[in-house]
Amino acid sequence: MNAIVQVEQQELQVAPAARSDSQVMMRLIEAAMAKPDFDMVKLQQLLEVKERWDAAEAKKAFAAALTAFKAEPVEIFKRKEVGYKTKEGDFVGYKHAELSDVTDAISPAMAKHQLSFRWDIHQGQNGITVDCIVMHVMGHSEKVTMTGQPDASGKKNAIQQQASTITYLQRYTLLAATGMSTKGEDDDGAGGAEDAQQGQQQAGRQEIGMCTPERFEKNRAAWRELILSKQKTVSQLIAQIETKGKLTEDQKLTIDSWSHEQD
Repeated sequence: MNAIVQVEQQELQVAPAARSDSQVMMRLIEAAMAKPDFDMVKLQQLLEVKERWDAAEAKKAFAAALTAFKAEPVEIFKRKEVGYKTKEGDFVGYKHAELSDVTDAISPAMAKHQLSFRWDIHQGQNGITVDCIVMHVMGHSEKVTMTGQPDASGKKNAIQQQASTITYLQRYTLLAATGMSTKGEDDDGAGGAEDAQQGQQQAGRQEIGMCTPERFEKNRAAWRELILSKQKTVSQLIAQIETKGKLTEDQKLTIDSWSHEQD
């Protein structure tokens, strides 16, 4: 097969600077088809060479475009507040970037470098799965996949639970696929499918330390509000916190006590 390509290149006297162009391959194929002794086996071989050639060129173009995109001064700010304000006006809780914050910041810079993205959503027995596919105009694409359970926090109905998780997974798969992050991100708060996401992030770690008293006190007010507002059950909150550090029995009892404050 390589001999076929070399012979055709010699006959066409293709300039070295043009040999990486897909159009050169088409000229080789057209020249081969014009020969009296041309057969379909040779055409199939040449088409396979061109397909691999195009795929390799598209992959290189994708990598170059993604590198150029990451050099853009894209900033994604967290604007959504989750928590409450004290009587003194201080905010207790955390902030996160909504899906629109991410897409509004990323889309123009991606389009500038001929990149785009889309999501495929699947629902099955294991939960909701979202694929984020990042594509280049030349055809190469890569994807990131995450799965989570419907978000049962708060008083959401079944459709709202699914929508919350889908939005959450769309946000994080897009960030992962593009290698971007939000400004001052803090994942100690609740999210539509945060338990699943944090579990995946921790899966590759060999061990998890203890939840330090400093961390517990820093997040006490926000975590307590999650229990009081019924956004999280005691077991859900404990499971979430322990993806980053094991709780002591006293800390677990403290969390459990919050669920009885309104009894």
